[in-house]
Amino acid sequence: MLHKALIAALLLAQPVLAAAPGYDARVARVLKATPLIDGHNDWAEQLRDQFGEKWWTVDLSADARAFKKPLHTDIPRLRAGMVGGQFWSVYVPAQVTGPAAVKATLEQIDLVRGIIARYPGTFELAGTAADIRRIHKAGKVASLMGVEGGSQIDNSLAVLRQYYALGARYMTLTHVQHNDWADSANQPPLHNGLTPFGRAVVAEMNRIGMLVDLSHVSPATMKAVLATTKAPVIYSHSSARALDDHPRNVPDDVLPLVAANGGVVMVNYYPLFINQARRDWSAARGAEAARLGATMMGEPTAKVDAALDAWDKAHPRPVTALATVADHIDHIAKIAGHDHVGLGADLDGIEETPVGLEGVETYPALLAELMRRGWSDADVAKLAGGNILRVMERAEAVSASMKGAAVETRSEAEMDKN
Repeated sequence: MLHKALIAALLLAQPVLAAAPGYDARVARVLKATPLIDGHNDWAEQLRDQFGEKWWTVDLSADARAFKKPLHTDIPRLRAGMVGGQFWSVYVPAQVTGPAAVKATLEQIDLVRGIIARYPGTFELAGTAADIRRIHKAGKVASLMGVEGGSQIDNSLAVLRQYYALGARYMTLTHVQHNDWADSANQPPLHNGLTPFGRAVVAEMNRIGMLVDLSHVSPATMKAVLATTKAPVIYSHSSARALDDHPRNVPDDVLPLVAANGGVVMVNYYPLFINQARRDWSAARGAEAARLGATMMGEPTAKVDAALDAWDKAHPRPVTALATVADHIDHIAKIAGHDHVGLGADLDGIEETPVGLEGVETYPALLAELMRRGWSDADVAKLAGGNILRVMERAEAVSASMKGAAVETRSEAEMDKN
């Protein structure tokens, strides 16, 4: 009798299961209600590098996979990926410092604003969470900017404020090198976190409503900022160090601090940052290239290259799949919570992507993978854009509460004299 009752129950359930929407329909429903917001895209840098000042003659509605150097981003693929908001990086190499860094940053800001002006039916400049929601409802891509390196302010809070006035809504405190007031993840400790001026930078970012971005900084800098800031932080494009022990990633002991702060870690796609096997392979290949260079010194370049090609054939590069990105998202959600994870693919800032995530058109595939893993529509909506919108709204509230606060105007050098 129990067996028959079970069969009957399963038969009754079948029409309900059949009527359940597929993953594509679920993703589309989520992204209609909640804008998909990516934390970091280097399209502007790639356009400038490839086309220089002639970038404005390039048809950005063409398929950029056909460019001389194929790109991950173009307007049709942004539409296909249902992108609702994008932080466009206004990146300047960390080796460029002083007034030259300020000039180069302004040129990048000019390029992003130029893209928005050229395609007003596709893009609109956003400054607040409310702007993003409104622009998304209008069917356009809400466009914000992120300054990728504190050295780009040349130790001037006035420059920081002007970047904000021009549309920058976060600043990454360092890139791959230390600056005068904060430590990067890529070099041995220098400041062991933040200097007094570094704390002043964070306080001023809180006051004006600019998000503090902890991608690229050292764990000591992460902890110093989390102990200093009044507003939630972001990691615009970082992943989980427990899954790939790269210094760019967020350690497990920091993730609960991010959760307590109310911040969000926006997960990166770069294979070296997410696939430990790929990182180990890269290190081994680099060691082999150095060995060949030493042992075959004086040999024709073609012979050395052939030897490295033979090594490559014997040691195939590990494949990085879409599922690997989902693993990092899952891990951060497990440790910090579903309220503290987002997407920061780093597209057009990386030379290779996971299989299945080759461009901005692929976000729905990643969200569908998480749904297959049991993620609810509500949690997928948080990941896609809800979490970063909440962070922005809180940063805006903190800024409003600090309107009467004193403005720090001293430079790093002036503070060091005291």
